[in-house]
Amino acid sequence: MGLQRIQAVELALGVFGGEPARLALLRGLWPLAVGHDVARRSEVIGLANEALRVRVPDARWRRALFRMQRDIIVRLRRSAGRLAPARLGFVEGPVAEAPEPPALAPAPAAVASAALLLSAAAIEDPEIRARFVETATRYLGRAQS
Repeated sequence: MGLQRIQAVELALGVFGGEPARLALLRGLWPLAVGHDVARRSEVIGLANEALRVRVPDARWRRALFRMQRDIIVRLRRSAGRLAPARLGFVEGPVAEAPEPPALAPAPAAVASAALLLSAAAIEDPEIRARFVETATRYLGRAQS
């Protein structure tokens, strides 16, 4: 699955352009690589000599992200493949306010089938039975969609 995603990313870059599209991709992947809280306190500003340039508010954040650099690069490579940078470079300065991540819509409630309820009846503990039914219904609902 990961290889297909990387091939799709590379295909998109081939169609839409080189470095500007690569930078846009890395900006989009940044919150996924570092998490929302760190993304709010940092900003991808450029790409130079295979280094992703990131603005941070102060030296404390620069040191913290420098220590996390290897893990961040690995996460970026998982998503962007060979388009991921080789290293990170940091600049201190005011960071633009990052938008809140979009809220996920709740999954539609699935209805447990009669066969599932019959199977669950063999579970004696009512709490475990209820959790089993809830989980199995969600799982089976995903398989059908």
